[in-house]
Amino acid sequence: MTSNSICIESILGPISLFSRQVDGQERLCGLAFAASAESGKQTPLLGQAAQQLYEYFNGQRQVFNLPLVYDGSPFQQAVWQALQSVPFGRTSSYGEIAAAIGNPLAARAVGNACGSNPIAIIIPCHRIIASGGKIGGFSSGLDTKRRLLALEAVKTV
Repeated sequence: MTSNSICIESILGPISLFSRQVDGQERLCGLAFAASAESGKQTPLLGQAAQQLYEYFNGQRQVFNLPLVYDGSPFQQAVWQALQSVPFGRTSSYGEIAAAIGNPLAARAVGNACGSNPIAIIIPCHRIIASGGKIGGFSSGLDTKRRLLALEAVKTV
């Protein structure tokens, strides 16, 4: 499996983007809040992803339109799919996502799946908060989550 990667500078620091071929189509498969040690090449899809991220950070984009692929358990994949339905500027709770995927007692497991999200921002796990409005956790740190929510003008407790 061949993958490609680029690193961009953002308001959150360096972000690495990763893609790979699936059934003859390039798909975005990763986003990391750090410069990648892997060498790769820019492709049209990675350039498009970088452009859409720049637009998002500049307040010009609310929805990402990129082909994605993510590996995970069926439960994780269901969570990541559900996260994509939470609109810009809104939040949902871990429990609401658990209910949305038909497993209402799995709020903690939803939190774990959010923490394993391979394509943060584009799969908006930052929009998922604890019940009662508390910010909850974020694999890249609470400061990053707060900054992303502030960018979307979301108020949290």
